[in-house]
Amino acid sequence: MVRATVLSLVLIVSGCAMHPRFTDYPQECNPDFWGEQYPHDLLNYAKAVGRSFEKALPFLCVEEPEVIRLPSYIELLDLPPAKEMPVVAVYQFADKTGQRKPKDNIADFSTAVSQGGVELVIDALKTAGQGKWFRVVERNGLDHLVRERQIIRSARQDFAKKNGEEKFKELNSLLFAGMIIEGGVIGYDTNIKSGGRGARYLGIGATKQYRQDVVTVSMRAVSVLTGEVLLNVQTRKTVLSYGKSGDIFRFIEQGTELVEYEDGVGNNESVTYATRTAIEAAVLELIHQGHRRGYWEIEGYNENEETN
Repeated sequence: MVRATVLSLVLIVSGCAMHPRFTDYPQECNPDFWGEQYPHDLLNYAKAVGRSFEKALPFLCVEEPEVIRLPSYIELLDLPPAKEMPVVAVYQFADKTGQRKPKDNIADFSTAVSQGGVELVIDALKTAGQGKWFRVVERNGLDHLVRERQIIRSARQDFAKKNGEEKFKELNSLLFAGMIIEGGVIGYDTNIKSGGRGARYLGIGATKQYRQDVVTVSMRAVSVLTGEVLLNVQTRKTVLSYGKSGDIFRFIEQGTELVEYEDGVGNNESVTYATRTAIEAAVLELIHQGHRRGYWEIEGYNENEETN
């Protein structure tokens, strides 16, 4: 009776946590994929990899790839278009925190914040108003662009020479930007808020802990003609991490044997998602700030609605 009780408690605690699992049967990961034909398809797979049905290679059940559409992304997407699309360039959007990922007892040179700031900024600029807000010119990979244009020019020149033509069609000039978007991730503060709670009774215990970090982003728009900083905004996004665990220990057989079991799970919000959300919020605020200061106009924008 005591053993059955302990076993039941172990199953209850283990059921609270979710773990990646291996399986010999792919249909267990995605039942809808195989449908009614899964035994036949699984047998064909086993034959294809040269294994028996019983010894088919194990599958790791993981989530399928997905397109990221955060709330800030939807808000940018639904923004009314600009009456006249400004041409902007993004040279760099660096991680200026200098922080590394925390690791115990080993050296790790991975950064705590994503180094793809330029890509995130360009994505946010092209998302605004369903791509009808900014005309973004390539500057981060300008060397590749210039090199490819040289190849095209050389090919056209050779083609004209073979056909006895003195002139060949030149490429159009590159589009220049009237405004440069600058900035970076200026802060990544850890343990802004932390805490937890737990309880234990008769050898059965459960705990829950959480921690809150903050990512801060600064973005500015600079005039190419004058070098003046026209707009400047700062945004921040919290990064939430939490973990919960449970454990059981119980003496059985009149105190001569000890049964002990522990289980837990942790969930860390993606820092990249948080950085992206902060950048998208900065672009949104940059657009509204520029409209209020007269640098551009939002089509169908009602200033009274925002005030209310």
